[in-house]
Amino acid sequence: MIHYISGGQRSGKSAYATQQALDMSDNPVYLATSRIWDQDHQARIQLHKNSRDTRWDNIEEEKYVSRLQLEGRTVVFDCVTLWLTNFFVDNHYEIDAALEEAKQEFELFIQQDFNLIIISNEIGMGVHASTDASRKFADLQGWMNQYIAQKADKATLMVSGLPLTLK
Repeated sequence: MIHYISGGQRSGKSAYATQQALDMSDNPVYLATSRIWDQDHQARIQLHKNSRDTRWDNIEEEKYVSRLQLEGRTVVFDCVTLWLTNFFVDNHYEIDAALEEAKQEFELFIQQDFNLIIISNEIGMGVHASTDASRKFADLQGWMNQYIAQKADKATLMVSGLPLTLK
């Protein structure tokens, strides 16, 4: 089962996803995909870590999530945007290469039999990006979101803390 959850920044995606996972499992996995870019980002990561109690198994993996053995588990993947950023940067801001590598990794990852709750951002719904790299990333994010949403069994859009069922 794949449940795709998308929305804007601070829309309630993570809180909703973690509650969904706890409703499904007494011992879910929180899969964090972020690199630590600066002190502010590190503080946000710590805030997320502090919000999870001992029921959670926490795993950090920047890119190669398919290497993880999560068969039979309930997994919150947080988040596609940060995971995709790693492919984008490592591919020197080449959209096609980053998208292809991310799609391949995602396909390998979802071969496992598990409950996957995958969080992503809808970054293309806000202000038009001011730099070339930001515009490229917004396109990349949109294409990857579409790809994952098509694979998902269920899709939810979070707006102001409210879940809107898409499929």
